[in-house]
Amino acid sequence: MRSGRRVVAAVLAMLAYVTAAVSGVAGAPEAQAASLVQVTNFGYNPTNLQMYEYVPASVQAHPPILLALHYCTGSGPAFYSGTEFASLADKYGFIVIYPSVTRSYDCWDVSSASSLTHNGTNDPAGLISMIQYIEQHNNGDASRVYVTGASSGGMATDVMLGDYPDVFKAGAAFMGVPFGCFATTDGSQWNSACAQGQITKTPQQWGDLVRAAYPGFTGTRPRMQLWHGTNDTTLSYVNFGEEIKQWTNVAGLSQTPTTTDMPQSGWTHTTYADTSGTAQVDAYSIANTGHSLPQAGMAAVAVHFFGLDQTGGGGGDTTPPSVPSGLAVTGVTSSSAALSWSASTDNVGVAGYRVYRNGTQVATTAGTSYTDSGLSASTQYTYKVAAYDAAGNVSAQSAAVTATTSAGGGGGGGCTATYAVTNQWNNGFTANVTVANTGTAPGTGWKVTWTWGGSQQITNVWNGVLSGTGAGSVAVTNAGYNGSIPAGGNTSFGFQATYSGTNTAPTPICTIS
Repeated sequence: MRSGRRVVAAVLAMLAYVTAAVSGVAGAPEAQAASLVQVTNFGYNPTNLQMYEYVPASVQAHPPILLALHYCTGSGPAFYSGTEFASLADKYGFIVIYPSVTRSYDCWDVSSASSLTHNGTNDPAGLISMIQYIEQHNNGDASRVYVTGASSGGMATDVMLGDYPDVFKAGAAFMGVPFGCFATTDGSQWNSACAQGQITKTPQQWGDLVRAAYPGFTGTRPRMQLWHGTNDTTLSYVNFGEEIKQWTNVAGLSQTPTTTDMPQSGWTHTTYADTSGTAQVDAYSIANTGHSLPQAGMAAVAVHFFGLDQTGGGGGDTTPPSVPSGLAVTGVTSSSAALSWSASTDNVGVAGYRVYRNGTQVATTAGTSYTDSGLSASTQYTYKVAAYDAAGNVSAQSAAVTATTSAGGGGGGGCTATYAVTNQWNNGFTANVTVANTGTAPGTGWKVTWTWGGSQQITNVWNGVLSGTGAGSVAVTNAGYNGSIPAGGNTSFGFQATYSGTNTAPTPICTIS
């Protein structure tokens, strides 16, 4: 017991250091006329949470509500001063709730059975009371309630969407884990196996955990935005892929992205849209980044995903964006075409772009670039793009460009695969494989193969898709969200395996398209 407490204490100390760094990166909000105010006696509060509300001076008459959940060792006031949500509330007129945990370890309860069920008797119940207080005392809009958080707060964001799909319209989890991943049965609050990325499930299994939290729910599920750094060692990057599996399954969607783009350097953005084109799951993989989110500008992306950056909710806006200009083909392979264009303008703001191939819409993207994959070799395609805003106004389509895919595979591509054992015990081990694009063109998919020299056999893979049994000859291809690698960039996948005798490292061979 004491050793377990020491482990938790050490982890919390590390989280305190990391989150202090986050505050330094994100910066405090600018000076505002409004201030953070503590609210007491806000209703049912079984775990003695504290409530702080931020009501901007320019609050809307019937304002949306954002629940913002702090990290371990943090507090509501610290999350207020260390993130950009309050300054965005000043700009757009929504109310932010900044709760605080008062128990000694300062983490949200995301592990007990009572926290993983609708109408339970733990932290989520008190958080719902805070939302109801704002609805009753500040004329808050019950149809526009959202939740976000970082680290422990990111995990709690997953929990709140699972427990209360009838309350929330959407969530944005920074550095979270899937709903139910942190569950424990011995009363402990920290689940090392989940934190280290050792818990993987099928999409159906993850989705069933969410559905079991509120088995009587038949309404529309909240949309989810996910953020994770590829170098996160506090809450493993493996959890990012597992969250995507969970929430796409809950939404009834495939794990294959609808769109993939890089809105800025190091950000790989994938969307998973329904038949109307609405992104039900929106995922951002941040390269070469550890446990240090949200960084500057990321809160604004979350607020845009929620639709909170439209002060009037988009009503009355009938002006479409300008027509995109400068559409160009920036690269081709035998199976893909990369496009870029200049940004459109709009009287309120451009929400995104529709991409058309041979007259048919094939994707939507928030950025000004897109790579169309799954094409046939030696084939000509015609592309146009159109811009749209949050009110649903769509511009005319751009001038057309043509792209002809190459005959072979590659288009200047090449890759390397670097294999490294990360942990080993009597008859098992975990390993990581880094896939690097050494070519001059972006890659849209990769495959790594090798042949074991002994009795090794893979039992599960994260951030990749295993073909076959995992013994003998092995082939792993990219997952739906990490196939795109820019020239000079890299990604990675990992796995757990068994062995007997000598665990000799194989020589992996990489191909990229």
